[in-house]
Amino acid sequence: MTAQAPARDAERAGRRVEEVLDRLAATGDRAACAAAEDLVRALMDFYGAGLARVLALTGQAGPQALERLLGDDLVSGMLVLHDLHPEGVEARIGRALRNLPGGPVELVGFDQDTGVLRLRSAPAGGCGCGSTPAASGQAVEDALACFAGEVTRVEFEPAAAADGPVLLQITPRPGLVST
Repeated sequence: MTAQAPARDAERAGRRVEEVLDRLAATGDRAACAAAEDLVRALMDFYGAGLARVLALTGQAGPQALERLLGDDLVSGMLVLHDLHPEGVEARIGRALRNLPGGPVELVGFDQDTGVLRLRSAPAGGCGCGSTPAASGQAVEDALACFAGEVTRVEFEPAAAADGPVLLQITPRPGLVST
């Protein structure tokens, strides 16, 4: 099972909780709504305490075990949700940016007061296959959702100009060259 499948299951479970609470609210029964919201808070406290214990035990197991937990989107997101993540926001942003599938981006700055993250796309290579800012922005927002909920907006600056022209090296495929 991939790391993304549990993340999708967690998202689905979160949406289901919201739907159930909305259905209760639609009944107009304020006592039932208050009891349901209290139950959700109690469960959050319960799971948060369990996560804190898992984190403490994992820390005793060594840095590799902790690194595996922190690198998992679902676990990392839950640690952030329960305010248990041991890394600061800058480290979590860096972790999210390193895991981007669409290519590297450069961190320009993060304003903790406004939640604005400024990034610069890496210059496109000679192949002309750089991603668009919109596609990059969506990938960044998706990655940050698990690792750094403090980011409220992502702004892209134009890619830095390359120092010189980029050469695309074309070589014959192996086995096609006659001797």
